[in-house]
Amino acid sequence: MAELQTAADGFLLDGEPFRIISGALHYFRVHPAHWQDRLRKARGMGLNTVDTYIPWNLHERTRGTLDLAGGLDLPRFLDLAAAEDLHVLLRPGPYICAEWEGGGLPSWLLAEPGMRLRTTDPHYLAAVDGYFGMLLPRLAPHLSTRGGPVIAVQVENEYGAYGDDRGYLEHLAELLRRQGVDVPLFTCDQPGDLARGSLPGVLATANFGSGAARNLALLRAHQQQGPLMVTEFWNGWFDRWGGVHTTRPAADAAAELDTVLSAGASVSFYMFHGGTNFGFTSGANDKHTYRATVTSYDYDAPLTEAGDPTPKYAAFREVIARHAPVPDTPLPAPSKKLTVLDVRLPQSVPLLAAAELLGHAVPGPRPLTMEELGQDFGFVLYSADLPAAGPVLLEAEGVADRAQVFVAGQPAGVLERESHHRALAFTSPAAGARLDLLVENQGRVNYGRGIHDRKGVLGQVRANGRPLPRWTSRPLDLADLAPLPFGRTDTPPVGPAFHRGVLALEEVADTYLDLTGWTKGNAWANGFHLGRYWSRGPQNRLYVPGPVLRAGDNDIVVLELHATTRAAVDLRDTPDLGPTQE
Repeated sequence: MAELQTAADGFLLDGEPFRIISGALHYFRVHPAHWQDRLRKARGMGLNTVDTYIPWNLHERTRGTLDLAGGLDLPRFLDLAAAEDLHVLLRPGPYICAEWEGGGLPSWLLAEPGMRLRTTDPHYLAAVDGYFGMLLPRLAPHLSTRGGPVIAVQVENEYGAYGDDRGYLEHLAELLRRQGVDVPLFTCDQPGDLARGSLPGVLATANFGSGAARNLALLRAHQQQGPLMVTEFWNGWFDRWGGVHTTRPAADAAAELDTVLSAGASVSFYMFHGGTNFGFTSGANDKHTYRATVTSYDYDAPLTEAGDPTPKYAAFREVIARHAPVPDTPLPAPSKKLTVLDVRLPQSVPLLAAAELLGHAVPGPRPLTMEELGQDFGFVLYSADLPAAGPVLLEAEGVADRAQVFVAGQPAGVLERESHHRALAFTSPAAGARLDLLVENQGRVNYGRGIHDRKGVLGQVRANGRPLPRWTSRPLDLADLAPLPFGRTDTPPVGPAFHRGVLALEEVADTYLDLTGWTKGNAWANGFHLGRYWSRGPQNRLYVPGPVLRAGDNDIVVLELHATTRAAVDLRDTPDLGPTQE
């Protein structure tokens, strides 16, 4: 591969003028069996580069242990990009935003009460130094200066929207250089944040989705020489639970793209292919009200969640062809999809009854946060005894993010962060009646000061004004469902329960799990965690990558937190991301 350099008015690649035409493609949001397909389609749209974030919270879930296996095999992804003749812009953070859980910062950082994220706090920098010290040597062979595809590396991510600790950015740039990163460095910020987020001697780039002429002028006013680069051209947007599916007309986005390219600027689409927030990885935003992001990261991008071309693919390829060479290949065809209706889930097991098989209870004088329990994703089950029979006003200092309350095993209500609910009234049937709070982490905040987002029950829980003094806190990360003792039931249980069935297939292909009639929870296919569902929408079906299925019997498990009207699910051949804004 070739080396990238910056000149007064653009990029040079091995000394020749070069324009970066890139698109974001997050390997961690795509099943690894699909990486090559998505990269090949990027090349087919006319891209010469792809960019990817690196999620620290997946690669170092346990401090001091680096994971580059399976779907986290970034070196393999980089090799595949090179094989498709694509360069790579690497965006290692450590903070990435990305509508990703915690902006990619590992939850164990928050186990330390005084931790100051994204600053020169020595404790935070020690963690970053340790992580980069493990990660970057593994990626060094993939730098373009050593024959690999990585032509540039980003320093932090939109830091100007968060802080003004110049020493922090300088530390990161020096750390990258010290770890052998000898390709160009760059920062990215929204145009109004360029002064706070940029570094002398490091290329500044801009992020925006519209107003290209105005925003490129702001970038040029800030940085009078060097390439013009739009690191995030927002061609779509993400969705939140309880909202609508956000779309942007292809013609509108294509016209803005043409303005960018006509100005001689380089560009990277955010997103080229969004993919999926599998498992518990979707993030959240909190601008005075907490809003959790949905499982799909379709993003109304040129490729759908299943990798099929949208009208934007053709529209963008047409615009790119006016400014740069585009491969003479036909538009990719949609992949085959499966439809299988009425897949029965006849076996079940109540969660509260099986909780002791899924996590060990930790006693204490108060509920412990997820971070204190050493837990990143999932649920915590908190239990205590009520002191007396009769009316109870239960008050929690904080719940992050949603607590289902049970008294003597019966549902008593929900405390929900999004609705600012912290109190609940009910009747205790007897002294010593068991109180359970099943608390779900719906996604750590990924943007702004809210990233200091600890999960679980925060602070004391009071009954009629008095703190309950003795608690057990049981982490349920649901990484392994094998211990669950499923049994056949005639009527699906009400309340949190796992439901299981077997799907027999003669062939495999992508499909969408339709959970019509179900309320809220999570779903798995052959142990692969597909993500969250919620009847409030907008998303109504979960994407199931074909590679997680197999010819023969397939294990389908659904954790329903409330109740279902049918003990069955459907597989559909089309997505349903919900209604769009009129």
